[in-house]
Amino acid sequence: MNESNYFEILNSVNVNDKVEKKNGLSYLSWAYAWGELKKRYPDASYSIYENASGWNYHTDGRTAWVKVGVIVNGIEHIEELPIMDFKNKSIPLESITSFEVNKAIQRALTKAVARHGLGLYIYAGEDLPDELDGKNATKAGKASAKAATPKAAASNEPSDKSADSPTGEPPSRKALREYCKKYKIEPNEFVIACHLKQDSNEAEWAAALLFAKRKYGYP
Repeated sequence: MNESNYFEILNSVNVNDKVEKKNGLSYLSWAYAWGELKKRYPDASYSIYENASGWNYHTDGRTAWVKVGVIVNGIEHIEELPIMDFKNKSIPLESITSFEVNKAIQRALTKAVARHGLGLYIYAGEDLPDELDGKNATKAGKASAKAATPKAAASNEPSDKSADSPTGEPPSRKALREYCKKYKIEPNEFVIACHLKQDSNEAEWAAALLFAKRKYGYP
């Protein structure tokens, strides 16, 4: 690992045992995230951006959001987050209380820390990392399939059939299914997060398998 790349250092931290699940989404405690960051980078700091009136949230007159920035090694990443209810829906401005504002600030702080690498992979369902990006994987998969099997492409046959999989199922799809079965994980979580379909190609299923291994830390 490149010690000069602080992102790689933070991104390698396993936060699996600190992740909480609420309403189908994954959360990391702001206190844990901030504590782990400060252990490694004591000079890290954060700012809660106020509006022109000095409020700790911003509004368009209908709903509101908070804005939090985190600085590590002189680099700042800013997270803007809507003030939401327990269903993750924006709260109308007239119904917002200081409690929801404070909770949004804590969540924005955690996500701003994640932009520096710590726990970033748990938000893969919202923003897939480069290697898990469905569009990139699709393009890469189609390009390699076209180069390797031009006849299949010309005849509109699925590009992910292989000699190792007589039924046409991508090897990585089978591997993901077996991985989830072995560790008793719900596979639909990765199907949804990685935007997979029945005809998704090998590169996309491989990306989902990588996502699963990074998220749960199993071999």
